[in-house]
This record gives sequence, C-alpha cells and structure tokens, in this order.
Amino acid sequence: MAIKVTMPRLSDTMTEGTVATWLKKVGDKISEGDILAEIETDKATMEFESFNEGTLLHIGIQAGETAPVDSLLAIIGNEGEDISALLAGGDAPAAAEAPKAEAAPAVEAKTETAAPAKAATELPKGVIVVTMPRLSDTMTEGTVATWLKKVGDAVAEGDILAEIETDKATMEFESFNEGTLLYIGIQEGNTAPVDSLLAIIGPAGTDISGIADNYTAGGAATASAPATEEKAAPAAEKATEAVAETSNGGRILASPLAKKIASDKGIQLTQVKGSGENGRIVKSDIENFTPAAQAQPTAAAPKADAAPAAPKVFVPAGEVFTEEIKNSQMRKIIAKRLAESLFTAPHYNLVIEVSMDEAMGARATINTVPDTKVSFNDMVIKACALALKKHPKINSQWKEDAIIINHHVNIGVAVAVEDGLVVPVLKFTDAMSLSQIGASVRDLAGRAKNKKLGPQEMEGSTFTVSNLGMFGITEFNSIINQPNSAILSVGAIVEKPVVKNGQIVVGNTMMLSLACDHRTIDGATGAQFLQTLKQYIESPVTMLA
Repeated sequence: MAIKVTMPRLSDTMTEGTVATWLKKVGDKISEGDILAEIETDKATMEFESFNEGTLLHIGIQAGETAPVDSLLAIIGNEGEDISALLAGGDAPAAAEAPKAEAAPAVEAKTETAAPAKAATELPKGVIVVTMPRLSDTMTEGTVATWLKKVGDAVAEGDILAEIETDKATMEFESFNEGTLLYIGIQEGNTAPVDSLLAIIGPAGTDISGIADNYTAGGAATASAPATEEKAAPAAEKATEAVAETSNGGRILASPLAKKIASDKGIQLTQVKGSGENGRIVKSDIENFTPAAQAQPTAAAPKADAAPAAPKVFVPAGEVFTEEIKNSQMRKIIAKRLAESLFTAPHYNLVIEVSMDEAMGARATINTVPDTKVSFNDMVIKACALALKKHPKINSQWKEDAIIINHHVNIGVAVAVEDGLVVPVLKFTDAMSLSQIGASVRDLAGRAKNKKLGPQEMEGSTFTVSNLGMFGITEFNSIINQPNSAILSVGAIVEKPVVKNGQIVVGNTMMLSLACDHRTIDGATGAQFLQTLKQYIESPVTMLA
C-alpha cells in the first residue's frame, strides 16, 4: 500500500524546509533507513531517511523548492501501484497524472551528475556535469576564487579543481570524478548560486555542444559558447582579472594563505617556486623563501634630494584615484545580517566601569604557572559565563510567539579576519577553566585567521563578547549577533586617577558596554547582569567559588 511522506519538522523552530538534493529518483527501490534527500532547515542542512520500504513512486517537492512542514514530499509504495487517489488528496499539482508520467522528475539527481532538464538528448557517455557545491549550511551562492585546472587538463579523482569562496571561508573543492576538464562555466572572480553549472568533465575530445546552453539548474546563467571556445577565453580575460602572472604569461597557482603571507612580507609570487601539485605555491614555500639581493632602491634617492622647497601658494595638481574592491561573500553576509539585527532588534546600551587592579594581580599570579597563559579577555569570558548562569534572561532568544531561555552557555568570541569578522563559539563555557578558555580562544582565533574553521565551530552561540581593547579603544557599542539577545563590548585598560576610601589614587579601570535587545531584556535585568559581572572581574577569586 502506498504511503505519503510529508515534509518533516527537523528542528523546534522549523516551519518550512527546502529540498537541497534528492538522493533517490522516481522508480528507485527504497529500504528502511535509506537517505531520501537532504533538507535545508532554518538551522542546518540535514539528511532525511526513509522509515518505509518500497518503490519511490512520486516526488512532490523538487530539489531547490521550499514548502511548509507537512507538505507532500514523496509517495512510496509498490511498483506500478495506482496513486491517483493520494495525489488528489495531497499537495501535488497534477492530481490526475498517471504514475508512469511521473518518471520525468527522475532527471533530478545529485548536484554533480544532474543531466540538463532541457537537453534534447542524454549526456554523452562518461560526461559529468559538476555544479556549484553547497559548502556550508548557510551558503546560497559561491565565488570562484581560483581555478587550479584549465580546459583540456586531465583530472583525477581527488584533484583540487578550484578554490571556492563561501560566506564563511575560502575552501578547496576537489573532483569526485576523473577525465578531462572540457568546460568551465563560472570564471574566476564570478559569483553564482548553488547548483549552477561549474564545469563539465568527460573523455577528451567529447562533443559537449548544447549541454551548457540547456543547463539551468539553480538558476545558473548559461554560457553561450561551446566548450571548444573555452581555450581562448581565459587568455582574453586575464588582462582584466586580478591574477598574478609569470614572465611567460602563465597564471601563478598559490593557496589563499600563501598569497596573504606573501603580501604581508612583500614577497613577489613570481620569485617563489611552488612545491605543491602542478607547482602550486603553499604556505611553507613562502615561509622558507629567501629573496635574492637587489641593488635597486638607491636609484630613487636623488629625486628626494633634488626636490625643490615647497611653494608658498599650493597649486592643486595630481590625478583623482579610486579603487573598487569587489565585495566578498563574507562581507555580503556580514552586511546583510548586521543590517537585519540593527533594524529588527530595538538596541539599547548599558555602560559600566570596572576596576582592574585585582584582576591584573590575579592574572600575573596565574601566568607564573608553567605552560599557562591567560589574557584579560579570557577572564572576562569566564566572568560572563558565570554571570549568565545567574541571569539566564540575558542568555535568551526572541521568537514571535515566545522567548527562548538558554540554560546552557555557549559564548561567541568576535575575531577580526582579513575579509571581515567571524564568531567562533566556545561550547559550554561555564564548565571551562581559565586556562582551557585561553587555549581554546587562541586555537579558534588562529584557525579563523587562516580560514580553517568549520561551519559547526561558528554555530550555536547564546551570548557574544567583542574586545577592541588591544587596539586602544576605551569604549564602544556593538551590534547584537542574532539570534543572541546581547553582546558585551570590552574596552582597553586605562591607568588614571580614581577615588578610593576618600583619597585620589592611581588605578586601572576598564569600560564594559552591554548592547541589549529590548524585546527580551529589560533595563533593570541588564543592569543586574553587569553588576554581577563587575563583582566577578573586580574579585577574580570569586570565580573559583
């Protein structure tokens, strides 16, 4: 007997889901426990397994489509079974459609092997369509940072095809197929939605004309030229691309980290010999590079000596110069989410001044222990974790019909990276010691700057700490990192005159600013939290109680 499968509720906040990928097609045999599809919720992309067995007779929600919870997702039953009655009572658009006519959706396959829906003929034997992958749960589009293969190159399974920039990191994308790279659908620096045509791999010399024109999965912009024209295209575009070139005009292959280190050290990539695949320059090549001695800088010295004295009347002269920097995926997401937070959550800020004399003494003592290094930021994070346990309303989340109080404490720590800001999360921070917090923050911050953090390490925060004190900023206000209800801004420690016991003495103080969402946190509640936080920081020994 045929069974209706509906869109599941995969999280407590889920009201609708998007089918990211179907792993089965109409006509496939289904066993209990088989993964039917990957479904994207409001929190993550999750595998959805079958609790029934039989034949997949109907797909009600195609890949890429979104539908409410309990909508008709699929029908499983016996092969050839009449399901017209179920379709009439379900959400499928064609109630009278015969089962055989539903074989058409079978072309919905995995993102790397999907055949074009509009293609007049099937894919040639051995040809694989590679699409823009979903490399994180929040990724909706990706930018090709670098192609490590060019049209005509042989590709083996496991070879790195390209470096793809997501909203969170730049990641290497490897091939799961082997053959020859016949076509490139997204050029370096271009951005396209997930499931757009990225490349075509197949046997050398295969005619793929028409495949790119007919491929429209994920709303990709189709290419108008066949694969045979791709060989000339990259050479014509390199004049406008920001890609380093060697003396013979070839593109330099280098990892993003190697490029950044080379830029910081002022090293020309053309002078470095790569030890990676196909001569690719990696981090160790830059770190071990010794530049040859050059005797050119002295040539420019006479100009400075010969410069005339400045005229009494300044005559403006020069050229107007501007530079346009293309927004990265990370910068786009930061702009979108912070704008949403500022204009949806009614922010207000509470500021308190904290004496740091006791904390400075305690830190100096703690750091005398061998192999222990604790910063003032680590002490603030620990104090926040303990204060949140006493004031759980600060550790909350707004929803239209309820306020969620989190009784677990996961503190996000804002880390500045080259392209913007990321917030790695310390899970169950209240259970961590000061030295554990210090080691974890150093590890996460280091990997964040090298773009080595996994998406799961930046999810699930319940409160956020942002510290600009190391830059000399004494006081500032932050925008709440939703869905958190509050964020703490930590300023620099300042030595100044203070009043103690009626006497003016020299003391060390630090300003703390708490940005609160007024929908969940009232002013008095925020003030009580700051009082508790002040007590912990001013008397660090109480954090051991």
